[in-house]
Amino acid sequence: MSEPTSSEPSGDVAASGARSTIRDSVSWGASLIPGLAVAALLAVLSQTIANHTILPAMLLALLFGLALNTLNRNDALRAGIAFGAKPVLRMGVALLGARISFEMVADLGLPMVLLMAAGVLATIGFGLLLARLVGFKYGFGFLSAGAVAICGASAAIAIAAVLPKDSRAEDRLVFTIVGVTVLSTVAMVLYPPITALFGLDDRVAGIFLGATIHDVAQVVGAGFSISEEAGETATLVKLLRVSMLAPIVFCAALIIRALTDQAPNEDGKRPPLMPGFVVVFMVLAAINSFFDVPTAITQTAARLSGWMLLVAIVAVGLKTTLGDVFKVGKSAVAQISAQTLFLAFFIALGMYGLGMFDR
Repeated sequence: MSEPTSSEPSGDVAASGARSTIRDSVSWGASLIPGLAVAALLAVLSQTIANHTILPAMLLALLFGLALNTLNRNDALRAGIAFGAKPVLRMGVALLGARISFEMVADLGLPMVLLMAAGVLATIGFGLLLARLVGFKYGFGFLSAGAVAICGASAAIAIAAVLPKDSRAEDRLVFTIVGVTVLSTVAMVLYPPITALFGLDDRVAGIFLGATIHDVAQVVGAGFSISEEAGETATLVKLLRVSMLAPIVFCAALIIRALTDQAPNEDGKRPPLMPGFVVVFMVLAAINSFFDVPTAITQTAARLSGWMLLVAIVAVGLKTTLGDVFKVGKSAVAQISAQTLFLAFFIALGMYGLGMFDR
């Protein structure tokens, strides 16, 4: 009697499937390398130029990407550029959480914490109102005002993740990143002489800079251009604003879902209630708050976050056509500028009310 024909053993099938998965993963990873390498090279170039000029690396990275956006038409580069413009971008924002702790917030004192929170909420409210007055939808008002009020490009990325998507969503995001970065650079140059003109001491000057300049890098540049005390104070205050990113994004997601009948996107999909990278941001902040994390680890995470964001901003620029960005219009420029001035005046009045300018 002949033996029955046996099929391939289940163990061999599983092993074959595993090998196929590994091959596919390696192939996918290899396809990302050329595009990511180009973005990384431009990021290093941006940082090198920034180290020898007053121009911020983030702005240079975006401009290099926009100028070379034709590279995105190359099939060999497209996958890596797309990966840099989204997953790498979000990982960079997530790692910012490693710099946040409850102790940092407590060190500033309740009056300062309340003023920062009021400044963030008031600026967002002002942005929403102004958006309607100049003919924009609430989404752009929230995107731009949130970027101004919290932490510049990083906040814009997080907020964009929960906003309804349409064909112009990416253009508005890039415009917002350009706008807040340029205005943050202007503030980095102008605000320190203004604090000197009003006779503010180094600590008070640092508080004002940290509370009003959009991006972390420009806050550091402005603060340390005055003194070490001003730089350290400005950085601490700025990180307090960064810590407000997660709760603002979460509350916004809840409101957006309630107002858009659960399906706001053009494709009918709902934005996430809380993007995964914002959850990681919160988890890292909690770990840093409840455990004694070595400084070397938090500093490494901060540096890694900075480089990831720089590479990602290059990739965003490479994916974007400059002409599409300009279509957002002059009124959008005026809106971001008005939000920036509103935040500066609000914080200045609050600090005056707390008696800080009398010192």
